[in-house]
Amino acid sequence: MSDIRLIALDLDGTVFNDQKEITPRTMAAIRAAIAKGVDVIPATGRTETGVPEEFLKMPGVHYALTSNGATVVELATGRHLVELPFEPEVAQAVYDRVAKSGGTMGIFVDGECYTDRYGANEGLDLYPPALRNYLKSTRILVEDIHAFFQAHPHGVEKFSIMYPDTASRDAAWQAVAKDCHVELTSSIPNNLEINAPGVTKGRGLAALADALGLDRSQVMACGDSGNDLAMIETAGLGVAMANATPDVLAAADYVTASNNEDGVAKAIEKFVLGMDV
Repeated sequence: MSDIRLIALDLDGTVFNDQKEITPRTMAAIRAAIAKGVDVIPATGRTETGVPEEFLKMPGVHYALTSNGATVVELATGRHLVELPFEPEVAQAVYDRVAKSGGTMGIFVDGECYTDRYGANEGLDLYPPALRNYLKSTRILVEDIHAFFQAHPHGVEKFSIMYPDTASRDAAWQAVAKDCHVELTSSIPNNLEINAPGVTKGRGLAALADALGLDRSQVMACGDSGNDLAMIETAGLGVAMANATPDVLAAADYVTASNNEDGVAKAIEKFVLGMDV
């Protein structure tokens, strides 16, 4: 059995099933790992304020990796162990390109996500239905997204833009990649997520492991999509869900069952709890 001391879990498509639920079996496996002294953290593209209650209320969950690694927060104190926002001039260059690319934009600043009236209303239709309640409850409406951005040149953690189709997303991706040296990923179809250069879930996870005095061989990560790739590659044990994208499947050390088949629970049971699954 591996000496895993830190488990990083992506949320959507990984811990959550397609109904955005954590099943009893997965919850039990997480709690059993924590009881063994293992740190289990949500590792998400969501903001700090978007960390789900299931984790916030779970005894023994001490940290959260948010905004694709731009922030790692100690939940009890709010202290940031990792803080990797954009340099203002880089954020400006990214904004200039994505603001004219269509879609619905969310700007992550200091642990919150801000969007305009379109993004808070009609733009929600671009997202999978299971995500819409989460977006409604966590995004903050600003009347003028341009004015908001100009007033907050510092502290931008991430841009998240949802497009009506893959072609629109790919065109925006190429425009940003051509002119800006940044991290571009996607977590769901037609979505574009942009972080500062070098900022990934993998970098945030490595920084937390170092802070905890852990070797990479003691770190396990589970994920399913492009924004999980660096984390899967960084962890000593990278676990892909059966529903993962091809690049994540190829990079993983192990492929577990899908998010609808308790894949996270089965991986924890096998590698942390020593169960025959």
